[in-house]
Amino acid sequence: MKRIISLIALPLMLSLAACGGEADTGDATATKGEAIAAIPAPAGQNWTETVTKTPEGYFVLGNPAAPIKLVEYASLTCSHCADFAETAFATIRDKYVASGRVSFELRNFVREPLDLTASMLTRCGPETSYFALTEQVLANQADIFTKAQALGQQRFDQVLALPDNQRYVALAEATGLTDFFAQRGISRDQANQCLTDVDAARAMADNTGKATREDKIQGTPTFFINGRQVDFTGWPALEAELQTMGAR
Repeated sequence: MKRIISLIALPLMLSLAACGGEADTGDATATKGEAIAAIPAPAGQNWTETVTKTPEGYFVLGNPAAPIKLVEYASLTCSHCADFAETAFATIRDKYVASGRVSFELRNFVREPLDLTASMLTRCGPETSYFALTEQVLANQADIFTKAQALGQQRFDQVLALPDNQRYVALAEATGLTDFFAQRGISRDQANQCLTDVDAARAMADNTGKATREDKIQGTPTFFINGRQVDFTGWPALEAELQTMGAR
């Protein structure tokens, strides 16, 4: 429980804290290596609709055997993660994942209670809904922040003081997340069931601790390609890395 305790002790204002450095959005030119041929999905399937869950509890979009594996550690309350999703997610999905050359794994790096609550809710539906729900949370991040800030620190602290099996339900209700997900197919009962799963919350918190220790994650977004951490200076440079490895 130590990691959950440390998460709930963090103040509401942390949700608005900077989560990474400013990204350079300038042009980047890839060194053209040998291109990898597209890998068709099995008959009747589409790589952009193929989602698999890893043994660690993360989700992978696309060909699970893709020769190029892009991994992002992301926080749902990180503004830079939201900016990246807006700029790059559609291209990653429709150009690179669709080709079968690249898989995209998203690893939740939960920074504080609101982040953990939203992350738990993105996992309430079928595995195939995870990426769409995550993208929509990031796209509506500013509105979610506004509702969370309207609580005030005193009310926020009261919610966090509730028992484990009540805390995240109350936080989702108070910040409008329950209604937000209900509009996207996750019923109130379904959401409440997910949010009272203390073991799931602990697993996500533990994964964040493990990422900090083993992958040296210090901020979000952080990217790996085929197990190698890539310095993130913006989507153009990251795209150039993918193209250099043959994703084109």
